Order: sequence, then structure tokens, then C-alpha cells
Amino acid sequence: MTTTTLTGTCPECETELSLPPMVQGETLSCPECMLTLRIETIDQGRITLEMVAVELRDWGQ
Repeated sequence: MTTTTLTGTCPECETELSLPPMVQGETLSCPECMLTLRIETIDQGRITLEMVAVELRDWGQ
């Protein structure tokens, strides 16, 4: 297995991302818009990212 950089585009702000090797299903934050993203597919070094719905907790404040 070779170490390669993965590339993809944030579906929200369209920032081009360059990432270290990761696996399908991993999550990360977009450095531009701070959206939580999940790697859906990896195809020849190109990744497809999907937004992850983040549940905000109600702390009763």
C-alpha cells in the first residue's frame, strides 16, 4: 500500500481539501467552514464527502 494524499471538495463551501490517508466512514472538519464531514467513498485518491448532522445537546440552560 502506498501512502498518498487524498483530495476532495467540501459540499458546503466548496473548499478543496487535501488530506492524509484516511478510510471510508471517517469524519473530519472542514478547515474553512468548520462543518463536520464524513468520507463516503474513496476512488483513486479522490474522496466524496457528505455533511454529518451534528445533534446539539440541550443542557437545560
